[in-house]
Amino acid sequence: MQTMEHKLFHGQFTPEELAEYLQIHFNRGNLMVQKIQYEDGLGIQIKTRDFHTSGGDTALGVLFKQVEDGVSVQVGQQNWAGIAASIGYSALATFLNPVNLLGRLDDIAQDVEYLQLTDEVWKVLESGARALGSGFELSAKLRRISCEYCGAANPVGNATCTACGAPMGAQQPITCRHCGFIIPEKTTICPNCKNKL
Repeated sequence: MQTMEHKLFHGQFTPEELAEYLQIHFNRGNLMVQKIQYEDGLGIQIKTRDFHTSGGDTALGVLFKQVEDGVSVQVGQQNWAGIAASIGYSALATFLNPVNLLGRLDDIAQDVEYLQLTDEVWKVLESGARALGSGFELSAKLRRISCEYCGAANPVGNATCTACGAPMGAQQPITCRHCGFIIPEKTTICPNCKNKL
């Protein structure tokens, strides 16, 4: 089973609008982007072109789904086999004759770029989401917190519970200043975007 990284981008935009940033950024050079429409979402596959000029083969799938407060994005595991084969070939060619390294520099540079493909996808998506108006505040759905004493729903920011009058300070959530994800107060690294707070 394939492991997927998942993030939720809050805002009033569609999966197609967010996916377009990947299409624009990655449909160049040795990479191409394919768009696949599903019944409940949109898929983007970033892969090497059939007749690429340098580096190994790779592929990465990204799934977009509209949710109540924005767009859910999942990035699958990258196909590493072609990159590993290309790096292995470069190492063997250099071992047999160090001068071969000069002829493999483009392949090595392309392989290093491919190794960073997943990180680059998240950077492009985060930048695109910000450009589309992804907010750093809590979504409307999450603007209620429960009193730890009586369980009543209270608006975020209330100093005391509207039902029982208990203090609400410990329950008040905060959001990551980088991606808007709701986090516990003493968290030092955001579980959504992995940035330091």
